[in-house]
Amino acid sequence: MLVSAEKIGRARRIEGDRTRYMEFAKTTFPRRFRLDGLKVVIDCANGAAYRTAPEVLWELGADVIPIGVKPDGFNINDNCGSTKPELAAQLVVQQGADIGICLDGDADRLMIIDETGRVADGDQLMALIATRMAAEGKLAGDTLVATVMSNLGLERYMDSKGLSLLRTDVGDRYVVEAMRAGGYNLGGEQSGHIVLRDFVTTGDGLIAALQILSAMVDSGEKASTLVQVFDPVPQLLENVRYDPATDPLENREVKAAIKEGKARFGKEGRVLIRKSGTEPLIRVMGECTDEALLREVVHNIVTAVGQAE
Repeated sequence: MLVSAEKIGRARRIEGDRTRYMEFAKTTFPRRFRLDGLKVVIDCANGAAYRTAPEVLWELGADVIPIGVKPDGFNINDNCGSTKPELAAQLVVQQGADIGICLDGDADRLMIIDETGRVADGDQLMALIATRMAAEGKLAGDTLVATVMSNLGLERYMDSKGLSLLRTDVGDRYVVEAMRAGGYNLGGEQSGHIVLRDFVTTGDGLIAALQILSAMVDSGEKASTLVQVFDPVPQLLENVRYDPATDPLENREVKAAIKEGKARFGKEGRVLIRKSGTEPLIRVMGECTDEALLREVVHNIVTAVGQAE
């Protein structure tokens, strides 16, 4: 049955929405600072921020080298952006840039590349932002909200600073829910979703990037010094496909392998086992300061899951 014409919705263009967003984004950058003298590579993944991000950086004074700014409807995230930062990293080194910023297609997450071409993930960026916010008395509850996937090194770093890390299930929706429930204002994921609730209610890669840039301007330090905040604990993640008609996590041998792995790690690591929410996969993640032990424990669990009936 077709819907009558009068019940069909109507769309209209909201004029000036791009410029209004740009003006708002700039308000999140301290007024006393400018980006003059900084050369910035910005990879917009041929996505949502292909015009706004380079223009905001340019208006704040940066020498901007944009890539991933020619969307054609098909090339979003195509070998570019935060999931494929290699091209931007190469360009940073070739052009002698001070920093590289890689957004993803919908511009809600980012990775940062320092002047040497090394990539810093969301854990490192959250550590930097949390430390600076805490020093200014702006980190609500002295707490950062992150998921169970965030590196153990981040947790230890936060503890060393007298700050707390609150972990949630995987997904920025769970991070935001925990932030709202606890009144916290900083959270995110290792993948680069960073939520700054003082400004926005969800991840915004450009606004998060502006916090990193403000730290560079304020401190006068290079990106390589700023964004490598802590030494990550070696982490290994493997996926095991299983028959959806079974539940390997209820298998006796699998439970025993997990228990043994946790015992062998002790306080030097952790084991995280979870089902994928979209595929029949068991995700086996381990972290341990002893890399040989890490590989052995993860292998044993993966083998047990693969053999479970």
